[in-house]
Amino acid sequence: MLYNHGMNSFEKIPLVTTIKERCRVCYTCVRECPAKAIRVADAQADILTARCIGCGNCVQVCGKHAKKAYDSTPELRTLMQGSDPLIALVAPSFPAAFPHIPQERLVGILRAMGFSRVCEVSFGADLVARQYRKLLEGSPQAHHIATTCPAIVLYVEHFFPDLVGALAPLASPMVAMARVVREYYDRNAKVVFIGPCIAKKEEARTSGNGQEIDVVLTFEEMLRLASDMGIFVGRVKASPFDPPLGGLGGLFPLSRGLIQSAGLMEDLTSDDIITTDGRHGFVEAIKEFQAGQCRPRLLEILACEGCIMGPGISNDDPLFRRRQRISAQVRQEMELLDRTQWEADLERFSSLDLSQTFAADDQRIFDPSRNDLEAILKQLGKFSPEDELNCGACGYGTCREHAVAIYKDLAEHEMCLPFVIDQLREAVRNLAQSKEELAQTQETLMHAEKLASMGHLAAGIAHELNNPLGVILMYAHMLMEEHATDGPSVREDLEMVITQADRCKNIVGGLLHFARQHKASFSFVSVHRFFEDLLKLMIIPENIEVRIVHENPAAEVYMDRDQIIQLMINLLTNACHAMPDGGVLTLRSQCGDHDNRFSVQDTGCGIPEEHVKRIFEPFFTTKDVGQGTGMGLAVSYGIAKMHRGDLRVTSCTDAEAGSTGSTFTVILPRNPAGPTQADTRENPAQAAPVLHAD
Repeated sequence: MLYNHGMNSFEKIPLVTTIKERCRVCYTCVRECPAKAIRVADAQADILTARCIGCGNCVQVCGKHAKKAYDSTPELRTLMQGSDPLIALVAPSFPAAFPHIPQERLVGILRAMGFSRVCEVSFGADLVARQYRKLLEGSPQAHHIATTCPAIVLYVEHFFPDLVGALAPLASPMVAMARVVREYYDRNAKVVFIGPCIAKKEEARTSGNGQEIDVVLTFEEMLRLASDMGIFVGRVKASPFDPPLGGLGGLFPLSRGLIQSAGLMEDLTSDDIITTDGRHGFVEAIKEFQAGQCRPRLLEILACEGCIMGPGISNDDPLFRRRQRISAQVRQEMELLDRTQWEADLERFSSLDLSQTFAADDQRIFDPSRNDLEAILKQLGKFSPEDELNCGACGYGTCREHAVAIYKDLAEHEMCLPFVIDQLREAVRNLAQSKEELAQTQETLMHAEKLASMGHLAAGIAHELNNPLGVILMYAHMLMEEHATDGPSVREDLEMVITQADRCKNIVGGLLHFARQHKASFSFVSVHRFFEDLLKLMIIPENIEVRIVHENPAAEVYMDRDQIIQLMINLLTNACHAMPDGGVLTLRSQCGDHDNRFSVQDTGCGIPEEHVKRIFEPFFTTKDVGQGTGMGLAVSYGIAKMHRGDLRVTSCTDAEAGSTGSTFTVILPRNPAGPTQADTRENPAQAAPVLHAD
């Protein structure tokens, strides 16, 4: 009879699944998965069941226990409710799984759980070992890959379908022992395998169309189920394994165990037999086997570092401690083995069909073209080989492997740590810039709102004061004429009244100018001529040196010439007042692609830091009483805002920190006219330029 290992009508078991609530997307599982069966999407590492080979590496390395092996205990509970006898097949790796449970107690636990027979799989391993020896002796020119490890079989079927024909056509010890016990005891019995392997669950599903092994439990599942059933090691009766008993087949859980059990030799000079294990070793071995660089007669490989390191073992003992326990167990069994009975059993089942066929289940995803790969690398910020750090943080060995995984829809760009760090840095820079712009906008809005309110108030006050001031001035002049011949004291008093009334009139004029709407009249103005005309309107004290700096003297600026002249006169006047003992007054123009800037810099005493924030508020002044109205900078700020621009100040009062003085900078956009003029025409009733500030 030829047993088939191909796919049957049932879906593949999800050997491993992800508990999404626990997954922290650390990519450790991606790094450890030899089949690349983990897809990272939407910040979750999901298992692709079709590609999974059940090696269990992801289960073992996940520190958050977010990877969960398929639970078969419900299936066993269902079998326990039936009337068919239950036979337990225990993998020979059990000493590594249960270091504190004697063999007889372990068998006692299984009998207490309801198993009528408890057999060790080592006898099946003995039969399989003999078949491997016959296979090599009967086909000296053939090249085979051992099929004792179901994860290796799945890996070849999925990703090296061309090598399926090289798989040794022999059943695994588990399947072999299942066939033995069905003949030895009861063909209708339900057979349950208990071992360290997750991939065995899929092997049981496919072998013999699922009719040979009914349920596969891991050692961990067995202990958990026994505990749930209230069965504990101290309360059970010790009992030996049921026959047939095995010999050197107990070495199968160790790397090279098959070789010794079969009486073969790994001759390093001939390379007829090569053995390796672990996720790195078996992948490289199969690749080289396909490439023809490694073509032994038998390639004996295990997905784990021996079955003793399988994911179904829950203790934390290291490799060589587990190995020592297996060696000690086999030595003890060989000392107690009834060799006559063992030979008789081997002879009895020598004609048992241990054949197995395998079918390809191609899960390969073809690699991207060179252009597609380069495009993905550029998206990751890898523009040259020097940019490829190959740090492995993404879970892939190289940046190119990561790019290939992205192309295959197995990975995301965000898995690249340097790429994410660069993005975060850029985001932080943008956020800081946005925060600064938001703070400036908020400050501007608050200032504009304050100016608007004060503009309305100023307009009302100015209109109310204008008429009384006019009357006062008129009668003061009349009194001056009537008392022209009176004494000097009378004339001095009248002159004082007229002077202060004129001062009040100027303040009222400033209020009206601050409050009124002025229609902007934009035109192109030569920067060089603008500065010349500006200085002609000013009387600069002789003890002040004027310096003019043009980055582009031939530049033209689109602005309302008269209003900007008024703004600059206010700044120049303040600068001169800041240098009563003389100094340097610097006028500078900078015309760029995005804006134009005029600055007025003095070498005066500077403005205290606590005053800078209030410098553009109406009626705020740092001058002595009677020296300023506090309206000049407020009006200037409103003019700058009406141009969709800004007026900024920097100042230094500490001579030790550098030169003292202040710099006022007018910032005008390249083309402010369109929206501003439209606003002005459509809203002639608005009270003040500040209403156009934002």
